[in-house]
Amino acid sequence: MKLQLSATVLDSPDARVLAGFYRRLLGWEAKFEDDDWVMLRAPDGGASLSFQTEPRYVRPVWPAGEGDPPMMMHLDIHVDDLAAAGAHAVEHGAELAAFQPQEGVRVYLDPAGHPFCLFVD
Repeated sequence: MKLQLSATVLDSPDARVLAGFYRRLLGWEAKFEDDDWVMLRAPDGGASLSFQTEPRYVRPVWPAGEGDPPMMMHLDIHVDDLAAAGAHAVEHGAELAAFQPQEGVRVYLDPAGHPFCLFVD
Protein backbone atom coordinates (compact mmCIF):
# COMPACT_ATOMS: atom_id res chain seq x y z
CA MET A 1 0.00 0.00 0.00
CA LYS A 2 1.28 3.45 -0.90
CA LEU A 3 0.30 6.57 1.04
CA GLN A 4 1.64 9.91 -0.14
CA LEU A 5 0.74 13.37 1.09
CA SER A 6 -0.30 15.38 -1.97
CA ALA A 7 -1.32 18.73 -0.46
CA THR A 8 -1.97 20.76 2.65
CA VAL A 9 -5.22 22.73 2.44
CA LEU A 10 -5.89 26.06 4.14
CA ASP A 11 -9.42 27.40 4.57
CA SER A 12 -10.05 31.08 4.07
CA PRO A 13 -12.86 33.50 3.34
CA ASP A 14 -11.55 33.75 -0.25
CA ALA A 15 -9.37 30.99 -1.72
CA ARG A 16 -8.10 33.14 -4.57
CA VAL A 17 -6.95 35.97 -2.30
CA LEU A 18 -5.05 33.68 0.07
CA ALA A 19 -3.58 31.64 -2.80
CA GLY A 20 -2.42 34.89 -4.40
CA PHE A 21 -0.53 35.78 -1.23
CA TYR A 22 1.26 32.41 -1.11
CA ARG A 23 1.87 32.49 -4.87
CA ARG A 24 3.75 35.77 -4.44
CA LEU A 25 5.46 34.68 -1.21
CA LEU A 26 6.72 31.33 -2.46
CA GLY A 27 6.90 31.99 -6.20
CA TRP A 28 4.80 28.89 -6.93
CA GLU A 29 2.46 28.51 -9.90
CA ALA A 30 -1.18 27.42 -9.85
CA LYS A 31 -1.79 23.81 -10.85
CA PHE A 32 -5.58 24.24 -10.62
CA GLU A 33 -7.78 27.25 -9.95
CA ASP A 34 -11.49 28.00 -9.76
CA ASP A 35 -13.61 30.37 -7.68
CA ASP A 36 -13.49 28.34 -4.45
CA TRP A 37 -10.34 26.19 -4.80
CA VAL A 38 -6.75 26.86 -5.79
CA MET A 39 -3.84 24.41 -5.77
CA LEU A 40 -0.28 25.75 -5.96
CA ARG A 41 2.34 23.41 -7.36
CA ALA A 42 5.62 22.90 -5.51
CA PRO A 43 8.40 23.42 -8.08
CA ASP A 44 10.41 20.47 -6.73
CA GLY A 45 7.47 18.08 -7.15
CA GLY A 46 6.78 17.87 -3.41
CA ALA A 47 3.40 18.25 -1.76
CA SER A 48 1.27 21.10 -3.03
CA LEU A 49 -0.44 23.85 -1.07
CA SER A 50 -4.17 24.29 -1.65
CA PHE A 51 -6.76 26.82 -0.57
CA GLN A 52 -10.50 26.50 -0.25
CA THR A 53 -13.14 29.12 0.35
CA GLU A 54 -15.01 28.53 3.60
CA PRO A 55 -17.90 30.97 4.09
CA ARG A 56 -17.94 30.32 7.87
CA TYR A 57 -14.18 30.74 8.26
CA VAL A 58 -13.14 32.20 11.62
CA ARG A 59 -9.76 33.88 11.79
CA PRO A 60 -7.51 32.20 14.39
CA VAL A 61 -5.84 34.14 17.19
CA TRP A 62 -2.16 33.51 17.83
CA PRO A 63 -1.24 32.90 20.49
CA ALA A 64 -4.79 32.00 21.48
CA GLY A 65 -6.16 33.07 24.82
CA GLU A 66 -9.10 31.64 26.72
CA GLY A 67 -12.08 31.45 24.36
CA ASP A 68 -10.12 32.55 21.26
CA PRO A 69 -10.27 30.50 18.07
CA PRO A 70 -6.89 28.71 18.07
CA MET A 71 -4.69 28.00 15.08
CA MET A 72 -5.18 24.44 13.90
CA MET A 73 -1.88 24.23 12.04
CA HIS A 74 0.90 26.42 10.74
CA LEU A 75 3.45 26.31 7.95
CA ASP A 76 7.21 26.23 8.56
CA ILE A 77 9.20 27.83 5.76
CA HIS A 78 12.99 27.46 5.72
CA VAL A 79 14.85 30.59 4.57
CA ASP A 80 18.50 31.50 4.19
CA ASP A 81 18.09 35.15 5.25
CA LEU A 82 15.51 35.78 7.97
CA ALA A 83 15.46 39.57 7.65
CA ALA A 84 15.15 39.56 3.85
CA ALA A 85 12.49 36.83 3.88
CA GLY A 86 10.54 38.71 6.54
CA ALA A 87 10.63 41.92 4.50
CA HIS A 88 9.49 39.94 1.44
CA ALA A 89 6.59 38.43 3.41
CA VAL A 90 5.46 41.83 4.71
CA GLU A 91 5.77 43.37 1.23
CA HIS A 92 3.30 40.77 -0.05
CA GLY A 93 0.75 41.17 2.75
CA ALA A 94 1.98 39.27 5.82
CA GLU A 95 1.91 40.77 9.28
CA LEU A 96 4.64 40.18 11.84
CA ALA A 97 3.04 38.55 14.88
CA ALA A 98 3.31 40.50 18.12
CA PHE A 99 4.56 37.44 20.03
CA GLN A 100 7.84 35.87 18.92
CA PRO A 101 8.64 32.66 20.84
CA GLN A 102 12.27 32.02 19.92
CA GLU A 103 15.44 33.22 18.20
CA GLY A 104 16.06 32.17 14.60
CA VAL A 105 12.31 31.99 13.93
CA ARG A 106 9.87 34.74 13.01
CA VAL A 107 6.13 34.18 13.18
CA TYR A 108 3.98 36.00 10.63
CA LEU A 109 0.26 35.99 9.92
CA ASP A 110 -1.01 35.56 6.38
CA PRO A 111 -3.95 37.70 5.15
CA ALA A 112 -6.47 35.17 6.56
CA GLY A 113 -4.70 35.06 9.93
CA HIS A 114 -2.96 31.68 9.58
CA PRO A 115 0.39 31.81 11.39
CA PHE A 116 3.46 30.73 9.48
CA CYS A 117 7.07 30.57 10.60
CA LEU A 118 10.13 31.66 8.71
CA PHE A 119 13.23 30.01 10.13
CA VAL A 120 16.94 29.57 9.54
CA ASP A 121 19.04 26.60 10.61
